[in-house]
Amino acid sequence: HVQLVESGGGSVQAGGSLRLSCAGSGHYISARDMGWFRQVPGGEREGVATISSGGSITYADSVKGRFTISRDGGKNTVYLQMNSLNTEDTATYYCVAGKPYRRVELSKSEVTTWGQGTQVTVS
Repeated sequence: HVQLVESGGGSVQAGGSLRLSCAGSGHYISARDMGWFRQVPGGEREGVATISSGGSITYADSVKGRFTISRDGGKNTVYLQMNSLNTEDTATYYCVAGKPYRRVELSKSEVTTWGQGTQVTVS
């Protein structure tokens, strides 16, 4: 059983920054890809950024150069530093984890655990 606890998010003006955190726990958590997806009302959940246990990173094209994902292996915590935010980044952000030793990249079908979601609003 895997649990993901998110923190961060909130409201910011365009051009500003926010940082999301996600603490993972449970079975083989250190061997699982972790990362972030997001969803706007009426839309599909889409991959934003993920990171493997070995540090391999995948970003969506829309956030490359603005968002940075990192992972504290000792704490099984994943961070998403979001800079140069714009209104199109407004969404509910979900921390995710995949199966042990299997890449998630940006594939929703590879996600096995979802966090509760945290709202990011850019105005």
